[in-house]
Parts: sequence; C-alpha cells; structure tokens
Amino acid sequence: MPFPSWLPSLVWTDYRLALLFTVLFPLALLLWTFIAKAEAMQSLLAIYWRVSSLLAITVYLLIGALPVGFVTGWLARLLIPVSLWFWADLNEEISEQPSSRLKLAFTSWRWAVSIYCGLGALAQIPVLRCAFLGANTLLGDPFCRLWLEPPWALREAIHATTKPFFLGFLALVALAVYVLYLGYFVVVRLGRQGRSATGQ
Repeated sequence: MPFPSWLPSLVWTDYRLALLFTVLFPLALLLWTFIAKAEAMQSLLAIYWRVSSLLAITVYLLIGALPVGFVTGWLARLLIPVSLWFWADLNEEISEQPSSRLKLAFTSWRWAVSIYCGLGALAQIPVLRCAFLGANTLLGDPFCRLWLEPPWALREAIHATTKPFFLGFLALVALAVYVLYLGYFVVVRLGRQGRSATGQ
C-alpha cells in the first residue's frame, strides 16, 4: 500500500517524542520528587512507570516483528493517561500542594503526555491493521515495516548480537506477566480500593 513521502519522518518523530515525553521527562521528574520529598507525586510516578512499561514491552515485541506489538503500543497510549488521572486521593493531594516549580513542571508534563498519548492513539488506529497480519505478510508490507524500523534501529544500537526472535520471546514473557498483574489489579485491587491509590 503506497504511503505519503512524509510518513517515515513522522514515524521517527513519534518515536523521538515518545522517548522525550514517556522516558526522559518522567525520569527527571522522579529524581526531582525524591529530592523534594514530594510523596504524592512519587506515588503517581511509580504507578506511571508500572503502566508505561507496556511501551518498553511493545518496542521489544516489534523488534521481534510480532504483530501483537501494534495492539500493545496502542493500548499503552490509552492506559497511560488513565494511570495519571484515575487516582482521586493523589489528584487531591497534588492539587492542594502550594505552587512551586516542581508542581508546575509535573502538572505540565502530566497534561502534555496525556495529550500526546491521546492524539497518538487516534493517529495509530489505521496502524492497528498491522496487528492482524501474519509475520511474513507483516514484513512484506511497506506501511507496517515503517513502524518496525525504529525498534530495529534500537536493536542494532544496543542488542546487535542478540537474535530478534529471542528479544521478542522475552517481550512475550514480560507481556504475560503484565497482563496477569493488570488482571489482578482490575479484579481484586480495584474492587477493594476504588480510586484510592493508597487504599485509605
């Protein structure tokens, strides 16, 4: 299927923005919250990192050219904003904190990553068709291969001697653990705690 000439640069830009909004900024904020002893923000960031680990799993699924990676990447973009705004007790505690540079930076990032993920989820709806292709068909589809190129470049940079299939297998194991944990949270913890992250 032909695609616009600007699409490859857009795909690479999306991966760079993901690195910025979902890895570098929250990592810097996490360090800042530890220095400032901002416990509510620390708790929310800890939840964020657990949820956003699905993005890392997605990258390794795509390194292995596993079609399920297109679904997990889309779901991660939906789950991240939910994880950042769902908790009523943390939202209240953060909003009641006095104004500070940390609070401004944290709130700005929370809105920015939520908007980025929301727009990304909408933009990636057409890409979901790649999840329903067989492995050989996926590799032969120029449109779907566009989304595989950045993960493959990452593999060349940090896993050059490791087989893509093995990395994909490890990602499947990690995905199974993630699904089990998410299922436990939805079935057990959510019923007990509701929208309270602390259970109080």
